[in-house]
Amino acid sequence: MKSARTDIPEEIVRVKQRLSIIGDSPALIEAIKRALAVAPIDLSVLVTGPSGAGKEFFPKIIHQFGARKHKKFIAVNCGAIPEGTIDSELFGHEKGSFTGALASRKGYFEEADGGTIFLDEVAELPLTTQARLLRVLESGEFLKVGSSTVQTTDIRVVAATNVDLIKAVADGRFREDLYYRLSTVVINVPPLHDRGEDVVLLARKFAADFSEKYMTRPITFGEDARRTMMLYNWPGNVRQLKNVIDQLSLFEAGREITRSMMLESLPISHDSDATPMIAPPADDSYQAERKMLWQMLFAMREDLAELRSRINGDLQVKDTPCSDVRALMAPPDKLSTGNPLDDSERRVIEDTLARHDGNKKAAAEELQISLRTLYRKMQELGIS
Repeated sequence: MKSARTDIPEEIVRVKQRLSIIGDSPALIEAIKRALAVAPIDLSVLVTGPSGAGKEFFPKIIHQFGARKHKKFIAVNCGAIPEGTIDSELFGHEKGSFTGALASRKGYFEEADGGTIFLDEVAELPLTTQARLLRVLESGEFLKVGSSTVQTTDIRVVAATNVDLIKAVADGRFREDLYYRLSTVVINVPPLHDRGEDVVLLARKFAADFSEKYMTRPITFGEDARRTMMLYNWPGNVRQLKNVIDQLSLFEAGREITRSMMLESLPISHDSDATPMIAPPADDSYQAERKMLWQMLFAMREDLAELRSRINGDLQVKDTPCSDVRALMAPPDKLSTGNPLDDSERRVIEDTLARHDGNKKAAAEELQISLRTLYRKMQELGIS
């Protein structure tokens, strides 16, 4: 799939093609640039970002475009190895060092000597293993389990986590010295909902892959479905998107996916105490702000009755079924309210300010917009 942007450096385009990375969002391109810049320099790298965002691509970039590209690359999921065997897996063990150790065994750090080791979910390492890892990073030395002979390894470590390691350090769950050793260079992988139109590019790619693999008729996406995908928060990130597209490709093969089909596949929360799962795009454009204000109209359940009463003329709504809420979440230009859009926005802002006794900062936080945006909207709408 060709890039929709023409300002992306050719080197970045080659990396994306080589590793099948889909997306042109500025945050993603910046992360790839950082990985390429640090690849030739033997520094430890910490890749951060939410689960399912694609952090596993970046250690591959660092290894394949670095001086160690002809040596071994070993990826280790630290969260998937039991605490009792993690030291043996990483550093190896001697015969008889514990029950079941029938022979000596090399660990990943010995196997990958000269190459790169990727420690995924590094925050899950026990504190004792963290101390061993720190020694490797500082001196290249380690001990096999059950051995007193110091061994050395020449290895590059790239770690990844979806945990706030600074908070983990403060809570005593992660060593501060190890954190600073690992985070010489930090690469932040953006969550999917911050990647704009990348979600549509990924959806098309997943749909095409499913069709080719299982020989089904490919699905397509209507404009309203594409808009819904871009507004959804995607808490499971790229992994969740793929699962949704696979499901739609199976049950709606050959059809154009509509907004209602997409909504039926998404676990949208309508609990007034929960964070709305539908959110506006990450940009700060005027249209995004208008969408945000409209989203607040329908995401806050306690305001639904009052809103319907004002728009439709004292119509009392005591409870709205989930399907009705979804129907109400159509974009503003599809709704027939009988009132100008600006009037409805003015009511939302005025009501929010009233709830907070005129406290503009609190009102802006409830509306999920910046204080600067709130001031501008108040000026535009003539709110004193």
